[in-house]
Amino acid sequence: MPEMPEVEIIRRTLIKQVAGRRIKEVEFLLSRLVKWPSAGEFQAVLTGKKIIDLTRRGKYLLFHLDDRQIMVVHLRMTGRLSYVSPGMESDKFTRIIFKLDNGDRLIYGDTRTLGTLYLLPPEELWRISGLATMGPEPLSADFSLEYFTDMLKKRHGNIKAVLLNQKYIGGLGNIYVDESMAIAAIHPERIASSLADDEIQRLFDAINKVIADGIAHGGTTFRDYRDGNGKKGSHQNHLAVYGRKMAPCLTCGTPILWKTIAGRGTHFCPECQK
Repeated sequence: MPEMPEVEIIRRTLIKQVAGRRIKEVEFLLSRLVKWPSAGEFQAVLTGKKIIDLTRRGKYLLFHLDDRQIMVVHLRMTGRLSYVSPGMESDKFTRIIFKLDNGDRLIYGDTRTLGTLYLLPPEELWRISGLATMGPEPLSADFSLEYFTDMLKKRHGNIKAVLLNQKYIGGLGNIYVDESMAIAAIHPERIASSLADDEIQRLFDAINKVIADGIAHGGTTFRDYRDGNGKKGSHQNHLAVYGRKMAPCLTCGTPILWKTIAGRGTHFCPECQK
C-alpha cells in the first residue's frame, strides 16, 4: 500500500500542479531515503530544475526534468506525496520538502520510512531493479489475454504468489490480487498452471476490473494513503473480501477467511473460491 491505482491517482492529482514548476530548493529531514546518487548530489542536481512531466510505471512515480533526468519515487508501504500551499503545516512524518518557484511545496512524507527516491538519466533506470524487470501492467496493451495465459501455463507456484510477482504483472499488490481472485472465484492456493482457459479468462477480466474500479474510486484508504491533495480514496467501501475477515461473503454469506499465503495475509471465501 499504496498500490497501482493509488499511485495513479497521486499522479493524476499532482501532474497539473507540478508540471512546469521549477524546484528552487530541496530540504532533507531524512536524507537516507535517497538511494541514488548521494543525497548531496541529488539535492544539488535537482535545485533549479523544471518538472516537465509526471508519469507512472507500476507503483513508481517518474518526474521528468528539463535536463532529461528522471526523479523516481517509490512510496512502498506508507509513503505519500502532497502538494501544499504556503502556511500549510508539515506533519511529523514529513521527510523531504521540494520548494517550488511559485511558493508552493511538494512534500514527501513517510510514516515507516521505507520509501525510496532516485535521480537518474533514462538510460540508467536499469539501476532500479524492480523498475527494470517489471512485467506488463493491467489495462495496458501489453497485458493481453494471450500474454496472461502463456505466463500462467508456465508457472507452477500458487496463483497468489504468481500474481504478486512484479516480474509477471506490474503494479498488482495484495489488496487487488485478493479482490481479483474473489471476483473470478479462484482459490488463492490453486497452482497457476492448473487453471483452465475459462478460469484464466475470468481472472484476466477480474484483474482489469478491480484496477479500473480502484482508480475510479480514488484508491483504497485504510490508514496512510492520501492522494496528491491529501484526500482519502473510497474504494475500501467497495471491497468484496479484503479487510473483511469473518464478515459474510457478499455472494453466498459464508464468513470470509484469512490466512497467510505466499507470505501475505490473504482474504477469500471458502465456498465461492473452492
